[in-house]
Amino acid sequence: MWFLGFGASEPLKALNSWAKVLGAGVLALPYFVFAAGTPYFEWRVALIVIAFPVLLAAFLELPTLPQQMTWRDVAVLAIVAAAYFLRWLQGAWAHPALTLFPKLFLADIVAYCFLVVRKLEGAGYSLASSRSALIVGIREWAFYLPLALVIGEITGFIHFHAALPSLARTAAAVFVTFLLIAIPEELFFRAVLQNLLETRLGKNLALIIASLLFGLSHFNHGAAFNWRYVLLASIAGGFYGRAWRQKRQVFAAISTHTLVDVAWSLWFR
Repeated sequence: MWFLGFGASEPLKALNSWAKVLGAGVLALPYFVFAAGTPYFEWRVALIVIAFPVLLAAFLELPTLPQQMTWRDVAVLAIVAAAYFLRWLQGAWAHPALTLFPKLFLADIVAYCFLVVRKLEGAGYSLASSRSALIVGIREWAFYLPLALVIGEITGFIHFHAALPSLARTAAAVFVTFLLIAIPEELFFRAVLQNLLETRLGKNLALIIASLLFGLSHFNHGAAFNWRYVLLASIAGGFYGRAWRQKRQVFAAISTHTLVDVAWSLWFR
């Protein structure tokens, strides 16, 4: 996910079909790094984490797909979403300190399958920051903030907590949010999902659907169905989508997402 954000996808796209498909198995390397030589290692699980990305890559590669969204794109995204929400891969990283690894593993799969194998155009997936993308990201955050404050207070979802966090805590919040939350989620919902939806439904409808799906993905945070979270996340998704669409740069959406979540975690949780 990190290396593809800095241009590694370009040389990989030139590989032949079978090399790209089989190369997806390399995404399982983190499992071996953390599990090999420990009681957590299982050959059955190892085969699953190798086969999962390889089969999805093969499904998208053979035969070659047009740039427009197809049923195979929908199927792959649905399988990835199911794997995340149903925790199919949680057993691969069973240690309590590694609970985020399945999410990052799935983000790796999405990045590889759609940027390298699918060669999806217009994703704008670059982690090399630009001044213009950052400005757009900050602008969309400023537009969203008043809405979030009003709706969040009315629904009782947020409450302001006056505090002056330390520089270290603020920096840690920015780093963790940027790397572990904003990048994988904006890769999935904006660079891939909204991008593909645009090829079939146009920009405005794609923005609305991607935002609603983003909001619904937060349904189980803290309650059986946390409608307040879904509502605020759906509205936020609209601004993240606007940020990405403005420059076709996912870094803009990542910036907005990071600012929203950091402000929430430090002052409004």
